[in-house]
Amino acid sequence: QVQLVESGGGLVQPGGSLRLSCAASGSIFSINEMGWYRQAPGKQRELVTSITSGASTNYADSVKGRFTISRDNAKNTVYLQMNSLKPEDTAVYYCNADIRAYGTMWASRYWGQGTQVTVSS
Repeated sequence: QVQLVESGGGLVQPGGSLRLSCAASGSIFSINEMGWYRQAPGKQRELVTSITSGASTNYADSVKGRFTISRDNAKNTVYLQMNSLKPEDTAVYYCNADIRAYGTMWASRYWGQGTQVTVSS
């Protein structure tokens, strides 16, 4: 069984920073792409950023230059450093990862439980 556990959300003032973490655990053979999505109230879930196993990254235009994704393959963990936060960044942030578990032939996409990020003064 594979699970993703997120941490690091909270309340921050505009212009502040937060760092989210997401650790994968369980019967993991390999991890391909990892990423972060977010969902604000009344809106659809949207891709924020992703990172491949080779460390190639992709960012939504709205977060370019402010957010940085990274991963520690030895720890099966992906991070999201969020700087210069704006009220419109307020959302539940979800991590995901394409993981091949032992005993399987293909990777499946797994999701974390979500962590609330609120940007407000």
